[in-house]
Amino acid sequence: MTMSDFQIEVYQNEYLPQGAAEVNAIVTVTSSGSGAQVPASTPAAEVIIVDCSGSMDHPRTKMAAAKRATAAAIDTLRDGVAFAVIAGTDIATLVYPGKLGMAEVSPRTRAEAKAAVERLYADRGTAMGEWLLLAAQVFQTRQNPLRHAILLTDGKNVHERASKLDQILGEVAGEFVCDCRGVGTDWEVRELRKISETLLGSVDIVAEPEDLEQDFRAMTTASMGKEVADVALRVWTPQGARVKFVKQVEPALADLTGRREESGPRSGDYPTGSWGAESRDYHVCVQVSPANIGDKMLAARVSLVTRGGDVLGKGQVLAIWTDDTALSTKISPEVAHYTGQAELASAIEEGIEAQRTGDVETATAKLGRAVALAHSSGHEDTAKLLAKVVDVVDPARGTVRLKRDVSAVDAMTLESRSQVTKRVGKSGGQS
Repeated sequence: MTMSDFQIEVYQNEYLPQGAAEVNAIVTVTSSGSGAQVPASTPAAEVIIVDCSGSMDHPRTKMAAAKRATAAAIDTLRDGVAFAVIAGTDIATLVYPGKLGMAEVSPRTRAEAKAAVERLYADRGTAMGEWLLLAAQVFQTRQNPLRHAILLTDGKNVHERASKLDQILGEVAGEFVCDCRGVGTDWEVRELRKISETLLGSVDIVAEPEDLEQDFRAMTTASMGKEVADVALRVWTPQGARVKFVKQVEPALADLTGRREESGPRSGDYPTGSWGAESRDYHVCVQVSPANIGDKMLAARVSLVTRGGDVLGKGQVLAIWTDDTALSTKISPEVAHYTGQAELASAIEEGIEAQRTGDVETATAKLGRAVALAHSSGHEDTAKLLAKVVDVVDPARGTVRLKRDVSAVDAMTLESRSQVTKRVGKSGGQS
């Protein structure tokens, strides 16, 4: 297999006014993929975690849909991929294979796994940390570097303390990537987001059980398209400079700052998970010591590296101090766009929370600001979701009225997709 080709482009205004000490850049990483179907020899592993708590029987269509979706995911896996299925209640149970480990996908194991899934039933409680712990133990029985899990739930993590879930997340972080899905409206967006962000995956609502099958198939297809595992964004800064933050800003917002692992003198690695043919954007902010007018410095060197130390791509973040205000006051459109996207996400989350607690004034102000930001950035998907929660009077000014009756599905869809960003039109970067 030809390993994916990676390219790094840096978008920034490198000119700073006198005394300025902060350098911002958008780093676009593009992987072209191998251009071919990933062969069965690629060492991939998949674990499907199905919530089997008692609430999955209310209505009964949820459990039936979860079984169909799991079967569809199993059918989507390539032959030869290692896989397992876990049933989650207040304990975690390995449904297939029968003992700790993983089976390899074949016509026989597919049929066996689907038969085991068909026997699942809803009972007991919910302890998601236990599910993730068992998933990590299952993955550890194989050397396969490409490790992906799907976690489906319909409820809150009621049979486990939040501190216990946090502890387990700390233990399993970096072991596998996990995409989380909430079916119905009785689960908590923030809870699943914490899991998905820690495990570098996605979170979304599947409002109707009958839509699970298509969603599971799409997630598994995407997982099967990954080619390179455990890729990190390595940021080196010179003496006197430090990284203020590193955030993924497209396709969704995720703050990676606290995930830094030191990788050498003045160098740190930020995890990005597994890659197939795709492109992502990162906002890198570096604090530097102000220099004299005319001085130029390398504020950061950004590279993409594998766990084995292979460098997949490189880029530079520069700083030039100038007294030319026409140069120094120009804001990079990419930086401005993603700063606005982060503000949009915050406005939505704060507005939804205020609406939930009955604070009409704050909810109206925040959701109005969100409407204005979505309008100005051309984020039509978010604008449509906002229009289900507020009546939009003037989108440009953000004048809105809260709707009297907002469905739980509409509010949760807006909240769960608040971190999804829209890509900016690029203005020529340097690589």
